[in-house]
Amino acid sequence: MLPPLAFTLLRRLADGELHSGETLAATIGMTRSRVSQLLRQAETAGLALERVRGRGYRLLDATPFLDRAAIVRELGARGPKLIVEVADSIDSTNSELLRRAPRLHRHLLAAELQTAGRGRRGRAWTAVVGGSLTFSLGWRFEQGAGYLSGLSLAAGVAIVRALEACGCTGVQLKWPNDLVHAGRKLGGILIELSGDALGPSLVVIGVGINVRLPDAARRDIAQPVTDCATIGGAIDRNRLLAHVAAELALMLERYEREGFAAFRAEWQRRHALQRLPVDVSLPDGSVVNGKVVGVDADGALVLDRDGRRLRFVTGEVSVRKAKR
Repeated sequence: MLPPLAFTLLRRLADGELHSGETLAATIGMTRSRVSQLLRQAETAGLALERVRGRGYRLLDATPFLDRAAIVRELGARGPKLIVEVADSIDSTNSELLRRAPRLHRHLLAAELQTAGRGRRGRAWTAVVGGSLTFSLGWRFEQGAGYLSGLSLAAGVAIVRALEACGCTGVQLKWPNDLVHAGRKLGGILIELSGDALGPSLVVIGVGINVRLPDAARRDIAQPVTDCATIGGAIDRNRLLAHVAAELALMLERYEREGFAAFRAEWQRRHALQRLPVDVSLPDGSVVNGKVVGVDADGALVLDRDGRRLRFVTGEVSVRKAKR
C-alpha cells in the first residue's frame, strides 16, 4: 500500500515535468532520502519514473489523478445528484461501502489504488495507479434480491453507453458482468447486496475499467485484456468517471420503476456471444454447451441445445471450440 505522502508527491509529478528532489522534499516536509524512498515504492506499484541526475524526477506517461472537484463539476453538467468521495488508497471500495451500510444512498467512492480489489467469485482485480478506474456506487432499493437479479446486466448497458459518449466505441458485454472489446477484457462489474431478502436493500455496484495499462501490467493478467487508450485514445479519467456514474444513476432510477425489462433488449444487442455456440463451465466442474439465445426476464443466460432451452444463473461462458 502506498502511503499518503507518496500520493502527494505523485500529484506534483502528474504534470510530466521535472521536479527537483529538494522541491519535492519541501512539499512533504521530509528529507530528500525520504522522497527517494517513497518514489521507489511508487515504482513497485507500477508507475514509471525518470531520474535525471542533478535535475530531479519526472513521471513518465503522466496522467491527471482523480480529482473530486473535477468529478463533481462534470456530474453537475450531467444532472444526477451523487455524494462523491475519492480515496488515494483503500482495500476495496465495495468493502468500504458495505461496512457503512445500511445508511448509504447515491454514494460514489473512487480510489486510485485498491489493495484488495476483487472481481467475481473473489478473484483479485488488477489495477494500475493512474491507469485504471476503480469505484463503487451505493444505492438503496426498497425491493429485495429477487427484483435485483438482472441489475449487473443493466449496469453493463449503462457503462457501455458512457464509454461510447467518451469516444470508446465498439465495447460489448459478456454475460454476466464483463466489458469486452474484440474478445479482450476491458472491465468488469461486481454487485453486492446487504439487507433483507424482501427489501429494503443496499446495493453496491463495483466497477473496474482499464483506462491505460502498461505492458508490465498486461503480462500479470492471466487473460487477454485491452484498455480505453487502445480503443479510443487518451481519455480523462475524471470525465469518464462522471459519465459512467451519471449513466449508472439514471439506470438505477429507471430500474427502480421498471426492473430489468427496460434494459433486456439493449443488453442482448450488445452481447458479445449472442447466437454463438458456447460452453458454460459450472461450479461443480461440469460443462454444458449450446447456442446462446439471450437472457430471460431475470437476467439468466438461456441456451438452445438440440431444441431444448437451458437456463443458467451462474457459470463461466466461453466460445465453444470446434472439434477437430
